[in-house]
Amino acid sequence: MQPNTLLDALLDEAGVSNAGLADRVNRAGRARGLSLRYEHTAVARWLKGQRPRGQVPDLICEVLAARLRRTVTLDDIGLGVPGGGPSAPGTPLAGFVDRATALWRSDEQQRPYLVDAPAVTGTPAVVPVWEWENPPEDTDVSRTGAARVEPADIALLTEARAHYEQMYRKAGGIATRARIVGFLTAEAAPRLRGSYSDALGRSLHRATGGLVAVAGICAYDADAHGLAQRYFHQALRLAKASGDRAFGAYVIALMVNQSLLLGEFRQAVAFAEAALRAADGTITPALAADLTAMQAKAYARLGDGTAARDRIRRAEAAAERIAPAAEPAETGYVQPGLVNVQVAEALLSLGDLAGAYEHAARAVGAPSHDRGRVHRLALLCQVELCQGEADSAARTAVEMTERARGMESRRLRDRLREAREHLLACDAGDAREAAELIDGALRVPL
Repeated sequence: MQPNTLLDALLDEAGVSNAGLADRVNRAGRARGLSLRYEHTAVARWLKGQRPRGQVPDLICEVLAARLRRTVTLDDIGLGVPGGGPSAPGTPLAGFVDRATALWRSDEQQRPYLVDAPAVTGTPAVVPVWEWENPPEDTDVSRTGAARVEPADIALLTEARAHYEQMYRKAGGIATRARIVGFLTAEAAPRLRGSYSDALGRSLHRATGGLVAVAGICAYDADAHGLAQRYFHQALRLAKASGDRAFGAYVIALMVNQSLLLGEFRQAVAFAEAALRAADGTITPALAADLTAMQAKAYARLGDGTAARDRIRRAEAAAERIAPAAEPAETGYVQPGLVNVQVAEALLSLGDLAGAYEHAARAVGAPSHDRGRVHRLALLCQVELCQGEADSAARTAVEMTERARGMESRRLRDRLREAREHLLACDAGDAREAAELIDGALRVPL
């Protein structure tokens, strides 16, 4: 039995306490000739997942509808037909917003079942991409709510996305996630439920989607892959509501990256292809370069060298066309050297050590933010170890470890742990010292 996050979120939005809801349900029941004596303890049980009996679910909808001044359905309060409602294809935008904000609230409350949930595979993983790519479109995203949304609100959300992205790069996803989820709950949710025109609403959904995507990145970085996937799916739905195809392609790039980590290589290829196809004409060179480079990695892991090398050529050609000033904020992660990283990983999978080293060295030599540099150094260390260059690998590992200090990231921990194991296998003096340095870094708990 899982907590009823939808009912919890609606009570919060309506400003109704557990005791207040119980009292209102009792009064609504008396108007129907029912003798009800619910107290706050009963509402607490409903919030934990227990289903109220008889007409009570309908009474809850009636009470909340009067309070919120809008229609509230059984699905909206998490008491619809089991297996339907929340995950049904084509969820109307208003219903999606309620479910999305409920998830943010539950994540802020650190509900364990969210963090521990595995990523879905098969049809549930594919449907959000299919729905983004295909009709129907949102013809009108305007909404009437309690507070009026202004252009300044959009600017705030946009600035917040840039702020939390920088925090993620410097401190890691574990430290950043709680902050951005708290912001989504306190600032983005009330605005999504406010009043806005269709034009302003599209900008609002675009700005909120950018924040939600970063929340997904942070969850991914914390190894909460089921939660990260849900955030990515939310960001993709917000991208569709915004009408910004290129932004949707960026979200899919995040999903492709996750698919690669989870070993879903065919899915990674298909997702990238969908993004390139659906956003054709609007996709930027930076995003095209990243998507095709990730396809190269996937094909290499599948053992298809011909397709991998074809995607490498396409990625390198797209990278040459990148004009940073013409790129949106989200694709700022495609910094000089990133495509070299992707190509090096693909060539390493194909057994081309010389080519992998050349691209890994280029990546390390290019400017990047601290987090990106740690990943680049980890890759170079891996290639050097594969080439039998233990001394060079040890020096690279020392720099990688020093750069990683202060970052709370399970992804970076994985890179450090992997490097440590390979260094110890070398049985060389410098390599053992580098492994001991990594040991010291790993002893500090996240």
